[in-house]
Amino acid sequence: MKTVPDHTDAETWPIITRDDEAALLEVLRSGEVSWHPVIGELEAAYRQRLGSRHAIAHCNGTAALHAAFFAIDLQPGDEVIVPAATWWSSVSPMLWFGGVPVFADSESRRLGLDPADVERRITPRTKAIVVVHLWGMPSKMTEQIDLARKHNLKIIEDASHAHGATWRGRPCGTLGDIGVFSLQGNKLAPAGEGGIFLTDDDHYAERAALLGDVMRIHQLDTANQRFAATGFGMKTRIAPLSAALALSQLQRLDATNAERNRNIRSLARRLEPLGFDTFLGPPHINRVYFEFLIRNQPAKTGIATDTLLAHLQAAGCHARPARYPLLHQQPFFTEGHAQRIARHPLPDYSSVCLPFVESTAHDMIALPSFHRATPQLLDHYADAFTQAVHACSN
Repeated sequence: MKTVPDHTDAETWPIITRDDEAALLEVLRSGEVSWHPVIGELEAAYRQRLGSRHAIAHCNGTAALHAAFFAIDLQPGDEVIVPAATWWSSVSPMLWFGGVPVFADSESRRLGLDPADVERRITPRTKAIVVVHLWGMPSKMTEQIDLARKHNLKIIEDASHAHGATWRGRPCGTLGDIGVFSLQGNKLAPAGEGGIFLTDDDHYAERAALLGDVMRIHQLDTANQRFAATGFGMKTRIAPLSAALALSQLQRLDATNAERNRNIRSLARRLEPLGFDTFLGPPHINRVYFEFLIRNQPAKTGIATDTLLAHLQAAGCHARPARYPLLHQQPFFTEGHAQRIARHPLPDYSSVCLPFVESTAHDMIALPSFHRATPQLLDHYADAFTQAVHACSN
């Protein structure tokens, strides 16, 4: 039986270095473990890197998305068009403001929101679109931006999977009215837990500060400084230790992305001729890989997805079904729990039909992200896929 190459280096993430350890020790030894200048340094690094006017660090990406919905003054009954194929944080925070999630289908080439389906779902009550760059692949932004301008909608960009990705030379996270990054431990520039809120709009930035960062309210030179004693009832500031790790990791982002992209694209180019869709993307985007997902196309590969997974796993490959269940099918939405949080009538989500994601979700396969993969490991995966396809075609 063929020996399976070791997966450890290919799957270990985050990679913690002595620089990371030194950054954390510096904060610990300062004694300033609740408020420290490193928070401002992290925000400045994001502003400089992405060219945004404002960057506000949060305790997690969910809190940053919550601030985004508050910043645009989402009101009870306001509709927000969202993807069903995403992590719940892209959607659920709006419920606390009475926002109404309107699920839309995804398109096949980049797995982001399908602009045609988005337009069909726009009503006079629609206020915003949440665009998610799923798995690090920039969405179809030309169409989304055109729709937003045509219908006077806001774009909240969830770039939590897309640190370092670009669309037409512009960084993901800066393509909408507000951009949000998660810095959770699995992300490409992790803090352990953390989030970044980005905008060029002074009003949105001030609203985000009012919601969750009393220290920042003290620094305002507007009439809103009068809220410094109370804020707006939340505290969402990132912890200095998390900020220190995030800043240290951000400094290596380009190098780690480059290595991961090189490994994955090498394997992807060997899987495409077998009939698998590996989502390499068009030339005007530079994608990254929060996770490496491919789509089995049984009509081309000649192998059912369940059978393929069994072959791969028997060969020692770490292959599994995609991990995001479709949100519109989840009990939180179909059993009325979301409505109890929103305290406002919501659609009957059990009747929502999204043909593309519902028909293709079963055929999505997650592979390792191959952070530091050896050529031998990549060869092993290419051979395992090839043998699985040939075994079913003979």
